[in-house]
Amino acid sequence: MSNRRIFIDADACPVKAEAERVATRLGVRMMLVSNGGIRPSQNPLVESVFVAAGPDEADKWIAEACGPGDVVVTGDIPLAAKCVAAGARVVKHNGEELTAANVGMALATRDLMADLRSADPFRQGGGKMFSKADRSRFLDVLDRVLRAGRG
Repeated sequence: MSNRRIFIDADACPVKAEAERVATRLGVRMMLVSNGGIRPSQNPLVESVFVAAGPDEADKWIAEACGPGDVVVTGDIPLAAKCVAAGARVVKHNGEELTAANVGMALATRDLMADLRSADPFRQGGGKMFSKADRSRFLDVLDRVLRAGRG
């Protein structure tokens, strides 16, 4: 078993089961970090970490705990930026990898969209619905990122 870990920002993560399958196949420890309400896994490689209730508590815990060689699964762009800065690899639920080369642009886009939504009270909704293709791409990318980090 390796020292690498997968950190899952678990409260709203649609790919926990997929990440667990990849972690099990590759023998990588996985941490499900949430405010609670997540059913603990019986898998010995999977640890549930329950943080205090409150905004961004899970994000703070993950950002402080992750480091080089780790993989963080999150859709939270500010958390992704902190994790990339700490040397971790970051994979979004749809399989997009956030890196030092693209996380700044993702953060700027997120902030711009938040500004547009606040300026236009009639602007509705977020992005696209999560699809089977997103789930499949996530599995492929997580597997590739973990295999690339071996050694």
